[in-house]
Amino acid sequence: MDAGPYQIVIMTAANTSEAERIAEALVNDGLAACVNVIESCRSVYRWQGRLVKESEVLMLAKTRRGRFADLERRVIELHSYDVPEIIAVDLTNVAKGYRGFLEDLLGK
Repeated sequence: MDAGPYQIVIMTAANTSEAERIAEALVNDGLAACVNVIESCRSVYRWQGRLVKESEVLMLAKTRRGRFADLERRVIELHSYDVPEIIAVDLTNVAKGYRGFLEDLLGK
């Protein structure tokens, strides 16, 4: 089924407390229909010239494409990182029932 204007926004947070705070704000502000908080992923990246290996918390937010800019601003406002990961992926297919859930919370 066609996904329409919906996206999954992939983000990481320093810890579960921060991730849950961000997730609650996004849902309460109507910027996401749902945010999955997935504890304990391992990230390896370069930051300021050095290799970093850290445990982080992964977040997957379901939103409308048109709300990305507001979601991004809100995450930056709440996040402890200087440069938080905020990556949107357009959905190409969504099950009819779940699409109804998204439409109810985010609009068509």
